[in-house]
Amino acid sequence: MSEEDYYNILNVSKTVNDDDLKKAYRKLAMQWHPDKNPNNMYEAEAKFIQITEAYEVLGDPQKRLLYDQHGEDAFKETPPSDSETPNGVGGRTAEDIFEEFFNNCNFDFDTSGGGRYSNVDNRFRGATGGNKGASMLKKPPPVENKLPCSLEELYNGSMRKIQISRTFFDDNRQLTLVMETLTIDINPGWKTGNKITFPDKGNQQAANELPPDLDFVIDEKPHEVYKRDGNDLFVNYKLTLADALKGTTINITTLDQRDLAITVKDIITPEYELVVSKEGMPIPKDPGARGDLKVWFEVKFPKRLTSEQKIALRRVLGG
Repeated sequence: MSEEDYYNILNVSKTVNDDDLKKAYRKLAMQWHPDKNPNNMYEAEAKFIQITEAYEVLGDPQKRLLYDQHGEDAFKETPPSDSETPNGVGGRTAEDIFEEFFNNCNFDFDTSGGGRYSNVDNRFRGATGGNKGASMLKKPPPVENKLPCSLEELYNGSMRKIQISRTFFDDNRQLTLVMETLTIDINPGWKTGNKITFPDKGNQQAANELPPDLDFVIDEKPHEVYKRDGNDLFVNYKLTLADALKGTTINITTLDQRDLAITVKDIITPEYELVVSKEGMPIPKDPGARGDLKVWFEVKFPKRLTSEQKIALRRVLGG
């Protein structure tokens, strides 16, 4: 038994009625079923068992009365029988309780998927006119939206809050409109094409199909100063012919507003490229690592020279 209060686990009050208790369990069980969470199945399974355990007690009037009077201690006095498993609740597994619940709610629960958990999206069958198994609930393809991001956001990382409106069919099969705020965490180093998915947040078009996922796809906006190539950044820097020949110190403001002062002692020719290591974009798969910053130079030549200046240049340059 979980140490957390069963009412808190199901997000209900202690005066909750049977219908609202069932709605709360259905919502949480669907949300945390391991088949709905393939990327964190172990965490989801633990949560799923905890939710089902709470419903198994509160959904039974006699067990609920005992729980209200004595808490979890009322269920700890009798040791588990041989028929109970570590994931069991009262001799039944959480999956047994889950299947029984949805069967009683006119859902046909198909367990022919081959494993302990088959695909949840494909094994719930809607009830039309009270007939079980009338139609398979299908999931439409995701709905994609571009998410324009500045290069600064992709360099530093950022958080966006986006308000959406979506439609879905409630438990009474009525089309309902809700407003929600989604939080999008943009990781440093992301680039065009990176995708953030919000499961089941698209508009549900029909009661006999699941709502689609909502995808936001990163779309990098052009920058006035920097250009990006993978993990590297490029910047053009203008300097005079005199500085190109005698050496100079260049000053560059980074995308996180730091001032870089870089001394260049080489003669800067038209093909010259200055590489500043680890001042490029963050590399998401290698925390702490960065690409390079590459500086291209544009040398500004004088438009005219006096005769004396030309003679002096010839002398200096070996003309």
